[in-house]
Amino acid sequence: VQLVESGGGLVQPGGSLRLSCAASGFTFRNYHMSWYRQAPGKERELVATITSSGSSTNYVDSVKGRFTISRDNAKNTLYLQMNSLKPEDTAVYYCMGFNTWGQGTQVTVSS
Repeated sequence: VQLVESGGGLVQPGGSLRLSCAASGFTFRNYHMSWYRQAPGKERELVATITSSGSSTNYVDSVKGRFTISRDNAKNTLYLQMNSLKPEDTAVYYCMGFNTWGQGTQVTVSS
């Protein structure tokens, strides 16, 4: 079982990034999936969750209207589209599902 994130980087405030999480070793389409993040000195927090079919999503209040979680079950891939990024979005972002964590991808929002 493996989850591999990609797509992080350095972006200016107001910019956008799209994170991807490639899943393998389990039946991806059967499981709800989530994105978490952990900023320096802070606890890991749940950012967004999507149901197995993709029909329902939930977000932490701080990203509502700016982030969109989605999935492509044919490609076994989870996404997080992040728009209007703020410095406080700086964190390591992790995907999680099937009781498994990815290794994380760094997102830094700075001018």
